[in-house]
Amino acid sequence: MSVLLSIHDVSPAWDGQVRALWHLCRERGATPALLVVPDWHGQWPLRNAPVYTQWIRARASEGAEIFLHGERHDEVGLPRSWRDSQRAFGRTNREGEFLTLEHDAAFERIGRGVALFREIGLSPIGFVPPAWLCRPGAHSACRDHALPLLEDDAAIYLTMAGVRLTSPVLRWSGRTDFRARGSAVQAALRWRTQQDEPHFRIALHPMDLEHPVTRQSVIDELDRWLAVRPARPYATLLESPATQ
Repeated sequence: MSVLLSIHDVSPAWDGQVRALWHLCRERGATPALLVVPDWHGQWPLRNAPVYTQWIRARASEGAEIFLHGERHDEVGLPRSWRDSQRAFGRTNREGEFLTLEHDAAFERIGRGVALFREIGLSPIGFVPPAWLCRPGAHSACRDHALPLLEDDAAIYLTMAGVRLTSPVLRWSGRTDFRARGSAVQAALRWRTQQDEPHFRIALHPMDLEHPVTRQSVIDELDRWLAVRPARPYATLLESPATQ
């Protein structure tokens, strides 16, 4: 049994926190995937951050898998319907960039992200929509861009093979003290109830380190899970999809 480990929101906007999460993982012998945002909130373009992109390339050379994580991550300029708001309720503070996008709009944004990655020397293995929220059109857009992996908060999709792998994900929220404490309780509960899941994910976010409760819970859960389940590269899911 193994764990799929990732760091979300990789951007110069979160430089210090991302590096701290990376070191937490590496101290435990794990190499997390990096979910990279090309232009966080339209204010942190990777194209203008050569030192940071060099850091990402160095981590990729050490074995970190690279995922495209939206284009700008937020929902600026993308009005929600009431159904969209209902779907996103309690899950994101207007950070669901792909929540409302159909195929063509998703295809354009993913295409711009892939092109930028190639320009700066990154090779993405897949796509993860911000807040794990997207419509079916994003799945087909990934396939059209030959990105073989896509995630939501319930499963991992092998887009080229048409395979869905159920995969619970452990994550934290520290936006309020109540949410932080609830996240820590949930994290402990998942250890007791989901140890035997074949495709268990741990998703780390920069904000996890901003609240002392979530910070300590992240450390405790990394120690607990990685002691018994080594981190597994996402690429291994593509080796024999029919047997997953």
